[in-house]
Amino acid sequence: MITVNMDFIEKIKADMYEAMKKKEKTKTGTLRTLLSKLKDKQINSGKVLSDLEGLNLIKTLVKQRKESYEMYEKANRKDLAEKESAELKILEQYLPKSMSEEETKNLIIKLIDEIGVTDISQIGKIMPHIMKNGGGSIDGKMANKILRELLS
Repeated sequence: MITVNMDFIEKIKADMYEAMKKKEKTKTGTLRTLLSKLKDKQINSGKVLSDLEGLNLIKTLVKQRKESYEMYEKANRKDLAEKESAELKILEQYLPKSMSEEETKNLIIKLIDEIGVTDISQIGKIMPHIMKNGGGSIDGKMANKILRELLS
């Protein structure tokens, strides 16, 4: 099992301490929350987190920020939307580069052939393979959209 190496957590801690010294309140708060969530998840699971589990937690936080941003934009709350956007940018720095649409499409085509999926009703059979083979750098929403287009 690959563990979330201490370098990963230490990097987040170091970045947080640097932000504290520079009096960057948003960055400090965001990284403090991230560290807290990582430690909570590790304590609750009773084991050392894998890299994938750590990345999935960050992705969850990113998704929450995106949803909040959209909600605040619709409500015309620019101040809160800006705060969510700033936190989003900070969290995204700790995620691997996402696969491009073309890379995602190529992976999906390869897996469709390997697994032998022929129609849209088998989407539940292939999606877990796509996400696993994407190694944490695939956008599930985009993959689902491409898959539906290919199988239609």
